[in-house]
Order: sequence, then structure tokens, then C-alpha cells
Amino acid sequence: MKNSFDNHAAKESIPQPIREDGAGWWDFGPRDVMRDRENPDMLVSPATDAGTLPNLKFSFSDTYMQLNQGGWSREVTIRQLPIATTLAGVNMALTPGGVRELHWHQQAEWSIMLVGKARITAVDQNGRNFSADVGVGDLWYFPPGIPHSIQGLEEGCEFLLVFDDGHFSDLNTLSISDWFAHTPPDILSANFGVPESAFDGIPNQQVYIFQGTIPGPLASEQVPDPFGTVPLSFSHRLLKQEPLVFPGGTVRIVDSTNFPISTRVAAALVEVKPGGMRELHWHPNADEWQYYIQGTGRMTVFGGEGTARTFDYRAGDVGYVPRAFGHYIQNTGDRSLWFLEMFRSDRFEDVSLNQWMALTPHPLVQENLQTGPELMDALREEKWSVVKYPGYSYTPRTNK
Repeated sequence: MKNSFDNHAAKESIPQPIREDGAGWWDFGPRDVMRDRENPDMLVSPATDAGTLPNLKFSFSDTYMQLNQGGWSREVTIRQLPIATTLAGVNMALTPGGVRELHWHQQAEWSIMLVGKARITAVDQNGRNFSADVGVGDLWYFPPGIPHSIQGLEEGCEFLLVFDDGHFSDLNTLSISDWFAHTPPDILSANFGVPESAFDGIPNQQVYIFQGTIPGPLASEQVPDPFGTVPLSFSHRLLKQEPLVFPGGTVRIVDSTNFPISTRVAAALVEVKPGGMRELHWHPNADEWQYYIQGTGRMTVFGGEGTARTFDYRAGDVGYVPRAFGHYIQNTGDRSLWFLEMFRSDRFEDVSLNQWMALTPHPLVQENLQTGPELMDALREEKWSVVKYPGYSYTPRTNK
């Protein structure tokens, strides 16, 4: 085996765990250089990182991919990211006509369409039905126990599903095919009033995802309902919302105040422009489950008692922040960073460090932090969720 010490040229071209203050040394041994390049703040942690905060990052690319005729799915739950106790996520794609079969959950289901279009259907406990076509940026929400389906339209689709239980698994949900397969034929016959032979062709196990026929226009397939449609819509067009605009980016908040059916999950779709930063803040009411859609970013989480840890994120990653832990998210790339902040709550809430300081008696803040008027004069009473100041933007570090 070639001695790693011999390859001095390669040494110079790959990142090393050496901080600018001289801490660290060369890593000569076996290593995953591509992984190190993707995680520069884990390879060379900031000097302010300390303590034993748990892992707060997991990538959908590192989890099992369930492949079916009609689509695929993969999930990040407490089994992959143990700190994530409040929410679990499923990334799913359906072919044109592909169907996530008729099913229901013990948990609430919140979803956002990432690519393409799908048709969703549901019926509530009072027999009122619902169907809608959803496209990129559209949301849907099904309360626990509400039966529903999802089917890809002409171009197929990919979406993110979020459930209000970190232990959730989409492979263990309650499906119509699974129930039929485990119900005696005579019981099915008695329930529906048809001969047992009518069930000769039913699946012998859960179908989960299957290839179906691309549905026709929505109006042509809607079923007239004598009980009417659901009183609160199960879908919401998030990108149709006017965003909150800040110097560093935009924020769209969606919770029970503007999507009334969504009583168990609240969210914010955040854009951080190049050089911008999701400001130093925390969430007082719930843990935060993040999904990164586009770009690259870094987040440091402060957990009190001298603990802080920094992680790097990119599209397809999941991040997590325990309730009330301070954090920020910085755009480290050259295009907008887009991500979701998700909460097991009916309301979105956050506390701005800047705003808190601005609205606290200034002599008290100055004495506490031993700082002068330069900082106090810069504080803002109005919250800027995403900040960007000329001359104070993020500059990527270089490793020695």
C-alpha cells in the first residue's frame, strides 16, 4: 500500500483539518475527501464551536430508496436522525399516472410539491369529498385519519411529505390494499353486498405505489357529493402568497392563520440571497425541522452551557434545531439558498436577537455585553428575518 506521506502534491490540493489559528494538523490517513469538501465546517470547525451537541444533519441521499412501479420514496425519521423527535419527512416521486394508493395515517400529513403536478383526493369523516390538482410550490394537508390519495399527472411529480411524529414511517401506513388483503372474503362480501368472487383479483399485500392511467381533466373525474365538499380546503398555494421582503431575502409563513386546516404543522419558506443570512434567532414554541431545496448554507446552533456546533447544508439535506436553541443560517453559495422551516405547531413563532436587544433598555444591554454605542445605534426595533449588510457578507474560508 502506497504511503500517504509520499503524495505531497495531493496534500496541497485537498482540504485539511487545520484552522487559521494553527489548531489541527494534516489528515494523512484514509478519508472521504468529497465528503470533507461538502462539510468544511465539520472538517475545520469554527473556534467558537464547543461541547457535545448531537448531530443535526442528515441527507436524503444517505437513506434507503424504496423503488416501485409508478415511483419511489425515501424517508428521514428518528431512525436516521435521532434528534428529530417531533417531525419526520418523506421524499416521494410519482411517474405520469403513478399512484400513492388510497391510504390514511395516524399522523397529520403536510406536503409541498417540488417538481411537476399531481392530483390529490380525500373524503372527511362526514362524507364530504375533496379533489384538486397541485403544482410546484403548492401545499396540501390531511388531518390524522383522513383517507386520501396522490397521483402524478402528465409530467409526473416529486414532493416532500412531513408528518407530526419523528417515529413515523410511510412504509407502515394504513392502506386500502393491505386491509383488503387481510380481511376474509366472506367479510368483504357481507360488507359490500357482492359475491366473494368480486374480490378474486385483489392484491395479496400492500400495493403502496403503483402505475396507473394518467387521469383526465379534474372536472371530468370529480364525484358529485350529496354532502358537499370539505369546509376547509386541504390545499394551499404558497407561492401565491406575497412574501415578506428583507434586504437579504424573502420569507413566506404558512400556518393555521392562513391555511386553517393545518393545525398541527406550521412552516416558513425562506429565501436567503447570496451574501445574506437568516438572522440570529430562536423558536420558542417548537423544534425546527428543516428541508433544503436549493443552494448551500451553513448553520451554527447554540445550545447553552458553552455548547455550539456548525453544520453545512445543501439541496436534499435535513436540518434540525431543538426548541429555543439559538441559530442562524448563512448562504455560502453564489445563488439563492431556499429552505423550509417546519414546526409541530399550529403557529409559526420566532424571536429575533436583534429586535430583543433593541427593545430592551440600552444601558442594561451595554453593561451585560460590555459593548458601546456603535452596536446599540445599529439595532433595529423592526424584525428583519433575513439580513444583508454591504461589507458584512459571508466570505468562504480557505483551508491551509
